[in-house]
Amino acid sequence: MAHRVHDHSSRLPVAQATVLTLPATGQAKDLRTRWTALDSLLCGAFAGAVAKTAIAPLDRTKIIFQVSSNRFSAKEAFRLIYCSYVKDGLLSLWRGNSATMVKVMPYAAIQFCAHEQYKQTLGGHYGFQGKALPPFPRFLAGSLAGTTAAMLTYPLDMVRARMAVTAKEMYCNIMHVFVRISQEEGFKTLYRGFTPTILGVIPYAGITFFTYETLKKLHTEKTKRAQPYTVERLAFGACAGLIGQSASYPLDVVRRRMQTAGVTGSASHTILGTMREIVSHEGVLRGLYKGLSMNWLKGPVAVGISFTTFDLMHSLLLKFHQMGLSTH
Repeated sequence: MAHRVHDHSSRLPVAQATVLTLPATGQAKDLRTRWTALDSLLCGAFAGAVAKTAIAPLDRTKIIFQVSSNRFSAKEAFRLIYCSYVKDGLLSLWRGNSATMVKVMPYAAIQFCAHEQYKQTLGGHYGFQGKALPPFPRFLAGSLAGTTAAMLTYPLDMVRARMAVTAKEMYCNIMHVFVRISQEEGFKTLYRGFTPTILGVIPYAGITFFTYETLKKLHTEKTKRAQPYTVERLAFGACAGLIGQSASYPLDVVRRRMQTAGVTGSASHTILGTMREIVSHEGVLRGLYKGLSMNWLKGPVAVGISFTTFDLMHSLLLKFHQMGLSTH
């Protein structure tokens, strides 16, 4: 018995030493703050790349219809996809996706990172630090994040639209698009359609982030679970994308027409002029909302994948950081 007591007491210092190596709450909080911005950038870039690659053929098809006067229908859309596949091969369905990646990875990285930073700033301002924001700040954080990302990456979106609607003989690669547009149409052309983009991003990003964050908050309140399951995240993201894209869609059509005016022969270079041109030739629903049903198919899928990938990657990286800290 005495031997057992001696044995047990001899182990106490080891147990105490083990306890002393665990990270303090404040230390873990400092670690999270230090890694938040970098994690958000990396996770955002990865989330954007995965989501856009998944729906690239549908996205390219939508853009082609948006910038033409041809009437849109699901049958015609899938006929276009099939004809592209037969004529130019499977990879032609992803034409312009390299430009999309060059644009969407920094765009998504900046947007998600900015959203996290704006949430922290607005949370501190309104007294909700570390908690779910009230409705208006929740919408404002999303709008500001989308606007910040769009402002910093707009020329890449212009290039991507040009590559999507032209034959591969016209532009060899991304740099060739930049050079030809600058030489033949002027450097300002790279920012054509910028105003409708920003006007569309404000409601789109605001509503999308607002809807997703709100659904997560309601889910936590109803189920008492801190985090939703993956399939629930996908559903929340799909709802957010559906509502956000429907609200801002006409400005997306106007933006695409302005971006591709140099190769489609559109006469107008202003928002109102482009809108008038679309409505006079194609009508309101068939013109300004052309391809919306395609967006209802691809948009929720893309947004659902994007938000879910970001949340899961962010949680995974945080666990890695905590595991790394606990071993030191």
